Amino acid sequence: MALFDTTSFRIAEQGLDLLVKQQQIIAQNIANVDTPDYKAKYLYFAGVLKETMDEKEAAAVERAGKKKRLELASVIHTDETTKDQPDGNNVDSDTQSALFAKNALQYQALINQINAEFTMMRTAMRKS
Repeated sequence: MALFDTTSFRIAEQGLDLLVKQQQIIAQNIANVDTPDYKAKYLYFAGVLKETMDEKEAAAVERAGKKKRLELASVIHTDETTKDQPDGNNVDSDTQSALFAKNALQYQALINQINAEFTMMRTAMRKS
């Protein structure tokens, strides 16, 4: 529905998807805390936006007078540089627990933002 096809909703939706992906990576790190030679993985995406169209698509969108579609970009990085344990595993359970909690807070903040936008829409619809 066009009512919910806004940049704000798309970015929030993509943000939620990335936070779920990050939560899975953190859970994988925690699950492998005792696995020899396991290297911690991290998902980087904060504030990174990329255009998802090639030049031909961008020109067609511009001719049609539509907005370009933006997408959050992410990169999974494996930490090969640190070795916290003698068995070669570099997962720090305290760090991973803190990242898990931070991720949960970010997820809740995005949910609250989406709920606030729905509340504004409901209010606007009632007044018209």
